[in-house]
Amino acid sequence: MNSFVFQLYRVIVPKPIRKKNLLSQLQKKIPAYYNAIPSSLNDPEVQDVLRFINQNGVRIFPYSFTSQYTLNSIEVFKDSECGLKYVLQDGKRLYFKRRWTSDRIRRSFHDLTLEQDEKSPHRYLSNEFNLSADDVVADFGAAEGNFSLSVIERVKKIYLFEADQEWIEALQHTFAPWKDKVEIVPKFISDKNDDRHSSGDIYFQDKVVSFMKIDVDGGERGLLKGFETILSHRKPMRIALCTYHQHSDQTDFTEMLEKVGYTVTPSPGYMIFYYDKKLRAPYLRRALIRATK
Repeated sequence: MNSFVFQLYRVIVPKPIRKKNLLSQLQKKIPAYYNAIPSSLNDPEVQDVLRFINQNGVRIFPYSFTSQYTLNSIEVFKDSECGLKYVLQDGKRLYFKRRWTSDRIRRSFHDLTLEQDEKSPHRYLSNEFNLSADDVVADFGAAEGNFSLSVIERVKKIYLFEADQEWIEALQHTFAPWKDKVEIVPKFISDKNDDRHSSGDIYFQDKVVSFMKIDVDGGERGLLKGFETILSHRKPMRIALCTYHQHSDQTDFTEMLEKVGYTVTPSPGYMIFYYDKKLRAPYLRRALIRATK
């Protein structure tokens, strides 16, 4: 499909139908691709995904654990004092953008809790890759802050990096009970330094950080470039780094971190990130890597 026809298709065909067509195509393409690779026939992880696709169609997370999460089980509350809506995460209030409807919050929280399920390939932590009371966490791409809220009571300090002002308002309310150990940084962390951006090497040159969670919607390469000095010389350090946004992220980031002394392990399982308009074979992507130094 050439670019003109593709643009015309996007204008004429409604988004729900485009998505349905895409998933239908992928349901055929993914098994055809992997069944033609001899090594995939003996790969239990790949075969698990293919069985799921055959029975359930294509999903972002092609695993049966996703069926236990339902939207109608999520209760949305409204804070009468500030006017923001919130849900309860492990008994703690997680606030959302002021303009979001209850239905949108339910969809968002549904996806967030599913992502961090113990069986999810997108789960940042594991039994072997975990946090302690001495850890200082940098949460890059904090958004609503669900990850940091889940660990706030068992770490020393957290830096929340979020440039979206609507999220900053929500974060201020979510972390108000722990404001003595949380710092909200309204900047993008990248390889630039200006009013809206800061490189990691500059921001953390005189600050401690021992754990980084990095999920910045495809901006991971620039972030890592801005951390060259700290990544090369500072330890101990652990990094949970998302690798599903672009085709070669896992390979590139693994190579980059191993060159500066990190031990790198991918999280088990795969994602099918069909939101990437450039998605192509191989279709299965590791959701994140866990790096230790």
